[in-house]
Amino acid sequence: MKIKDIKVGMSNINLEASVVDKSNSRSVQTKYGRREVADVLLEDDTGRIKASLWEDQIEKANVGDKVKISGAYVTEFRGELQLNIPKKGSIET
Repeated sequence: MKIKDIKVGMSNINLEASVVDKSNSRSVQTKYGRREVADVLLEDDTGRIKASLWEDQIEKANVGDKVKISGAYVTEFRGELQLNIPKKGSIET
């Protein structure tokens, strides 16, 4: 799938993209307790989308990496599309 084709509410998304930016990880309180999260900006030849990486996923993607994401879903956060990779999903370089 290409980034330009991603819409809110889509699920089971498989995507290949490059990591063009990555935030430092931070600790947030979730309904599952405290978790580490970092945000990345992904880019392909059709556009850009933000993604949240949780816990073990954080170290799997760094700026400059080309990643393959499987099983992701899309939400809207502060007016922007955001790709979410659940535990059953994966991110590989």
